[in-house]
Amino acid sequence: MTKTSSMASHLSDQKPDIQAEIKGASKPLWRKLLPVAVLIVGLVIAWASGALDLLSFDTLRENRDLLQDFVADNPVSSVLFFMGLYVVSVALSLPIGSILTITGGFLFGSFLATSYIVIGATLGATIVYLAARYAFYDLMRAKAGNAVRKMEEGFAENAFSYLMVLRLIPIFPFWLVNLVPALLGVKLRSFVLGTMIGIIPGTFVYASIGDGLGALFDQGKTPDLGIIFEPRILTPIIGLAVLALLPVAYKKLRQSKSGADKHE
Repeated sequence: MTKTSSMASHLSDQKPDIQAEIKGASKPLWRKLLPVAVLIVGLVIAWASGALDLLSFDTLRENRDLLQDFVADNPVSSVLFFMGLYVVSVALSLPIGSILTITGGFLFGSFLATSYIVIGATLGATIVYLAARYAFYDLMRAKAGNAVRKMEEGFAENAFSYLMVLRLIPIFPFWLVNLVPALLGVKLRSFVLGTMIGIIPGTFVYASIGDGLGALFDQGKTPDLGIIFEPRILTPIIGLAVLALLPVAYKKLRQSKSGADKHE
């Protein structure tokens, strides 16, 4: 192949990416910010309406029979409503995830609730991810320096493993872990899978608390939301996080070994 044909082939391969960048740059700013604006407006309405105050253990205790009867009489619609509520709460970044998860365990049992919550939370997180990526990713790439680009490349290379760790260990707020991968160019597939799998252990812990909530109410007690930080709960979760990082460590080890062999 001649040098000219090789360059032509290279330009041809880059053409779709260039066209996509031009198309993205041509969209008006208000259009890009619209999805984020909708989420912010929804968040403000939720706070201003006082709806968040309704979701409490006192409210749950007072209406436990009514809620359980509704679930028994409407098994399908109650599940769809609960999952929809979870999607909205995550999409709007409402600080009700723990109590909503416990409520799910109380109404549906630990195993079913975990499956409903994982699906709802993943959908809600994906909405935030897509909104942030659509609004800010192109702008960030245009303004980013070499350090930011290097961090983006490093995170994207092992996105699934890093996301698993961030989801397994609740070091950072859930909403922040929804935003950052979108700004660092993490692929949608990695984001969805890392979120869906990574939140299962923590979700099951809180759903299991909810499954025994009736007994706590009978004793006049409320659950301890900080239970996930107790060593007997957190230690195995940290172990899972370490396992999630093993592929990254192995890849780094191979790269360093390959580099050393080249220098010899």
